[in-house]
Amino acid sequence: MKTSLTAKVTLQAPIDRIWALWTDPGHIAKWNTISETWHTPRAENDFRVGGELFLRMETLDGKEGFDYRCTYNDISYPSKIGHTNTDGRKTVTLFVQTGDGVTIEETFEPEKHTPLEIQQQFCLSVLQNFKTYVTENL
Repeated sequence: MKTSLTAKVTLQAPIDRIWALWTDPGHIAKWNTISETWHTPRAENDFRVGGELFLRMETLDGKEGFDYRCTYNDISYPSKIGHTNTDGRKTVTLFVQTGDGVTIEETFEPEKHTPLEIQQQFCLSVLQNFKTYVTENL
């Protein structure tokens, strides 16, 4: 059985607004960051089963960066998005309506070369930035 990590955040917004901000590449480029020193200068999203998501993430000074590419294998509006990274790792993102709002829960298979705690914090930071972005763009 493969190891997986999970991060989640709960927000107060309509599920269809959350879904739209999560999937639109123009919005993704604005919220997909881990800190004020990183950004996503390029985001492309062919949002359909079999379609690809491409993200270029880098530091503002351009000294560090990486590409993230995956293929969607499950899109169930408005509750679930599943994709597989180019190296075969899988991610499932659930959008669950609760009494407290909408909880976004992202479960992913970690890569082998980065400590698990760093990957967990990375994912949580992106989710927290998304929460802030949604709140500012209702």
